[in-house]
Amino acid sequence: MTHAETHDREQGRVLDPRYDAAGLITAVVTHHETGELLMLAHMNAAALAATLESGEATFFSRSRGRLWKKGETSGHVMRVVEARIDCDQDALWLRCDPAGPACHTGEASCFYRAIEADGRSLRPIIDPK
Repeated sequence: MTHAETHDREQGRVLDPRYDAAGLITAVVTHHETGELLMLAHMNAAALAATLESGEATFFSRSRGRLWKKGETSGHVMRVVEARIDCDQDALWLRCDPAGPACHTGEASCFYRAIEADGRSLRPIIDPK
């Protein structure tokens, strides 16, 4: 990539995602009001296009090998309030309004356990609400 192309990607105003070798880009999802980290997923070009068109988060499931709209079976869709891309356009940040728990386990966030100091144990994060 030339210096001019790098500059355009990093400083320009054109969306030009840099997908990895598998055609994916990482998407971090947070709650738009609280800033709580809700989930991390991946998108391919079709998932990003569907998300931007519908306003509801759509991802690419690596395990299923297909697109999946968050909440397609549970109804817990993620309405995108704002989509941001990082400086070199290889990661997305979706600020969302969740219609229910983000995690398929029913937890508000997929990050509901902390790693203990021993490096082997997990402890649940207790939501003070």
